[in-house]
Amino acid sequence: MLSHELIIKEMKQRVYEANLKLPQYGLVKLTWGNVSEINRALGVIVIKPSGVNYEEMTVNQMVVTDLAGNLLEEDSMKPSSDLPTHIVLYEAFEQVNAIVHTHSTNAVMWAQAGRDLPAYGTTHADAFYGTIPCTRQLTKAEVKEAYEKNTGCVIIEAFQERKLQATEIPGVFVYGHGPFTWGETPAKAVENSLILDEICLMAKENEKINPEIQEIPHYLLDKHYYRKHGIHAYYGQK
Repeated sequence: MLSHELIIKEMKQRVYEANLKLPQYGLVKLTWGNVSEINRALGVIVIKPSGVNYEEMTVNQMVVTDLAGNLLEEDSMKPSSDLPTHIVLYEAFEQVNAIVHTHSTNAVMWAQAGRDLPAYGTTHADAFYGTIPCTRQLTKAEVKEAYEKNTGCVIIEAFQERKLQATEIPGVFVYGHGPFTWGETPAKAVENSLILDEICLMAKENEKINPEIQEIPHYLLDKHYYRKHGIHAYYGQK
């Protein structure tokens, strides 16, 4: 059995590598993004430090907290300011092990427009089983009292009201803010962030080409989603 220290060391490495993918994939500028991973059995979260440039960041700077966000290591840097949002999502989405937040250009366009993202094609359906929701706008009180925590709460509210499964729709737009995505691993959560930004661009251009565009039929959505997900998935190698 792996020791607690080794588990945390491996988590830090995964979170560090996933964070570095964000600028590599063009999903963040400056320090506008973060990745975290949770280990519920160990009771820890590892997340990017707040405001640290990606070019200067090191694996040892990844911040370790308990599940309430309390620091667990001496001389730790401050965690990402979005940590309370991550905590709320981890509490509600028990099958989610990693979360990504970015301000990627195309996804932010949809968030700022306050729009859901319809499933216009199979690229969308490969990763997201239907429309990707945009939350409602936070109220003045929600922003003033506990902004980051309430950001997570409006995401959960959107999923509950629409009866959505986080495993089937691994992403969301926060109205006026930006996207959050998640997955089984930090690498998968980043992949979902990359796909989300790409299909946002495709959808925007689709609506220019054909203002009357319709969503793909459900049978095509089913085919493309379930050939990659679930017990009958057959895409890729064993």
